[in-house]
Amino acid sequence: MKRRDIWRSYKVPFLLISPAFLGLVFLHFVPMVQGLWLSLLESNKSTIGQYLHAPFVGFSNYKEILFSGESQVRQGLWDALRNTFLYTLLVTTGTILLGIGGALLVHRQFRGRSVARTLLLFSWIIPSYVVGMLWGFMWQQEEGIINQLLFNHLHFDVITSWFGMHWDYTDLGALIKPRWLTGENTIWAIVIPTIWRFWPFAMVMFLAGLSSIPAEIYEAAEIDGASKSEQFFHITLPLLRPVVAMIVLQGLITNVYSFNIVSMMFGNGAGFPGKYGDLLMPNIFRNSFQMWNFGIGAAMSTLLMSFMVVVVVLWYKRFREDLGNG
Repeated sequence: MKRRDIWRSYKVPFLLISPAFLGLVFLHFVPMVQGLWLSLLESNKSTIGQYLHAPFVGFSNYKEILFSGESQVRQGLWDALRNTFLYTLLVTTGTILLGIGGALLVHRQFRGRSVARTLLLFSWIIPSYVVGMLWGFMWQQEEGIINQLLFNHLHFDVITSWFGMHWDYTDLGALIKPRWLTGENTIWAIVIPTIWRFWPFAMVMFLAGLSSIPAEIYEAAEIDGASKSEQFFHITLPLLRPVVAMIVLQGLITNVYSFNIVSMMFGNGAGFPGKYGDLLMPNIFRNSFQMWNFGIGAAMSTLLMSFMVVVVVLWYKRFREDLGNG
């Protein structure tokens, strides 16, 4: 079929989708191209007035980020990259585990099931910036409710030592309440609230997946003598792989680009959580809008975008068969 014939046959559909297409061009592709060009310019506080006409420096911004051993920007970026990788891994894993566990619980028939499902969605409906402020108060060393509960009611020094956490003691042997918003514990201060915020979404997705599995499959398995655990690992999990694939993709994208919780917990506007808690997006924000180094920020954003394209391609190859595109 010739192009002219295609246009005549699908003229109305093309016209209907044209507003959305133009919106994508002006809201996504045009800023993307400008960002790529900006990453090649020396756009900082002294040249910001020139914007896209700032001095051209080629790949100097990329060299400073990737290869300059004396650059504080490079060191900060690698710290943020390490933290983001750990943060994404922990949050995505925790979200999946809690999501599937919650879905299995509320999928059963019991009195008040609809009420329980509604209450479990509570943390999901709270805006992420509110979650950051709320948990920021809860993590305070002396007045925070987390330390109040752990210090007064639980032997948390023994429990948390299983996770590799170590606490300081006074000369008299008294345990010093841990600081969650500084030092190596900072990563847990942002991981736990993020899991708390997003795990109901995974629960809803898994619940929908469980509802789509025919009951006859489990009945046949019971007749064959399969135990509950065998049914879970050989029936439930394999049939939920498409749901797992979507949650993994959502977790990768959401957590790599996470910003609100960290920015609100450590100061309004991407406050610095230290080398153990800094993430990529707050780091890029500070370099761009607090250090006024827009060329560096644009180069960081370009590198992050390129990396995420590779991640999504690898994700698609891994889960292509599960999505029905094998």
